[in-house]
Amino acid sequence: MEEQKVFLPEKEIPRQWYNIQADLPNPLQPPLNPATGQPIGPEDLAKIFPMNLIEQEVSTERWINIPEEVLDKLLIYRPTPLHRARRLEEYLGTPARIYYKNESVSPAGSHKPNTAIAQAYYNKTFGIKRLCTETGAGQWGSALSLGCAMFGLECKVFMVRVSFNQKPYRRMMMNTWGAECVPSPSNETSFGRKMLEQDPECSGSLGIAISEAIEEAVTRDDARYSLGSVLNHVMLHQTIIGLEAQRQMEALGEYPDVVVGCVGGGSNFAGISFPFVRDKIYGKDCQVLAVEPTACPTLTRGPFSYDFGDTAATTPLLPMFTLGHDFMPKPIHAGGLRYHGMSPLVSQLLTDNLIEARAYGQLQSYEAGVIFSRTEGLICAPETNHAVAAVIEEARKAKEEGQQKTILFNLSGHGMLDLSGYDSYLNGELVDYVLPEEEIQRTVEVLKSYPKPKAGR
Repeated sequence: MEEQKVFLPEKEIPRQWYNIQADLPNPLQPPLNPATGQPIGPEDLAKIFPMNLIEQEVSTERWINIPEEVLDKLLIYRPTPLHRARRLEEYLGTPARIYYKNESVSPAGSHKPNTAIAQAYYNKTFGIKRLCTETGAGQWGSALSLGCAMFGLECKVFMVRVSFNQKPYRRMMMNTWGAECVPSPSNETSFGRKMLEQDPECSGSLGIAISEAIEEAVTRDDARYSLGSVLNHVMLHQTIIGLEAQRQMEALGEYPDVVVGCVGGGSNFAGISFPFVRDKIYGKDCQVLAVEPTACPTLTRGPFSYDFGDTAATTPLLPMFTLGHDFMPKPIHAGGLRYHGMSPLVSQLLTDNLIEARAYGQLQSYEAGVIFSRTEGLICAPETNHAVAAVIEEARKAKEEGQQKTILFNLSGHGMLDLSGYDSYLNGELVDYVLPEEEIQRTVEVLKSYPKPKAGR
C-alpha cells in the first residue's frame, strides 16, 4: 500500500521559525502614527505588546529560534500529519494528487495554538499576568485560552456577538481552559457601550472586538493585548506548518504545483505558504492561492491602503488590503474570515504578484466541505471549506487539461463545533452574499484621506 499519511518524528520538528521579511523582493512598508503620518517605533507598541514580541514583529532575520519551553508544549500535537486525499481524488476522477496538512489535531482543533502558545510564553517571560484578545469564530479565543492555561496567565476574550450566539461550544472551551469570554460589543468597555447605544442589536465585528480588547488591556500594567492573525510575529509562528510540510513532501518525493489556504487575516495561509513562497522568490515554479469569502472580499476587491486595524481607530495605520475599519460584515458562518483588513505581509506578497487571490461564496464552500467529508471523512471548519473549494476547482481543471498536478492545502481546523452551519446548508437555509460594489466604493472614498502605500500591481 502507498503511504496515505506522513508523520515526522518528534525529533524532526522544526526548531526555528521562518521570517519571510528577510527575502521579500520589496521591503514591507512601515506602520504609521496616525497623528503624524510618520513610521512608529517599537516603543510606540510597548503598552500593547511585550518587547520580546515587538522585536519579532520588526525583525528581518531569516530564522528565529523556537524556545525549548514553546517546543515542549507544541509537541503535545506537533508535528501534525500530512494526508493524501486519495478518496477525494477518486471521486473527482482527477489525475491531480491532493495533500492536506491536518492542523485539526491540536487540542483547540485548529492551527491557532501554534502562535497562542508562543505568545503566552513570551508574555509570561516578560512578566505579564493577563492577556486580552478578540475572537471571531472562536478558534483564536479558545487557542489563546489554552496557551494561557499552559503558562498560568489570566485570559479575557471578547467574542464577536454573532459567533458567540452561533457557536456556544467555543465559549465553553474557553471557560474550561480558565478564560473569561464575553460577547462583543459589550457593556464592559466604553467603546462597546458606544456601539450598543448606536445599535442595541449590533452583531459585532472583529474590528469592534479588537477595540474592546485593546481598551481592556491598557488598563493594567501587567496586562497586554494578544492578536491571533494579521501581525508579522503571528505569521512567523505559523510557518512551522509549511516547514513541516516541506519535509513531509520531500519524504514522498513530491513538491506542490499549487499551495492553497483560506484567508481572513492571513495566519493559516501564511503558515502553509510562506516557506513555499520563499522557494518561489528564488525561482521555484509554484502557484500560491489565498481564498476568501465573497461576503468579505478583502484581497480580491478591497483597495490597498493604510488603514486602522480596529473600528475605534486606536491602532497604528497598517499597509494592507482593506474593506475599511468600520466595515460591518454579514453574519456568514465562516466567522474566522470576516476581518476587514489583511496581514501586511500577505498584502505585500499580493502586490508583488507572488500569490493570487480568489473569492468563493458560502454555498460553493459548504458544497466542497460536504464532498470532502463524504470522501475523506473529516468535517472541516467552514473557513477551511473555502480552501477545499479552490482545491476541487484546481483538481477538476487538471482533469480537463489532462495534467498531473500536486496540490497542497492547509486543513486549518475541524468543523465539529460549527455543525449549525452545516445544518443550515443541508436544510437549504444558507444563501450566498456578495458584497455590493457601492460598499467597496464607499471604502475607497473614505480611504482617500489616508496615506497611500506603494503598490506593486
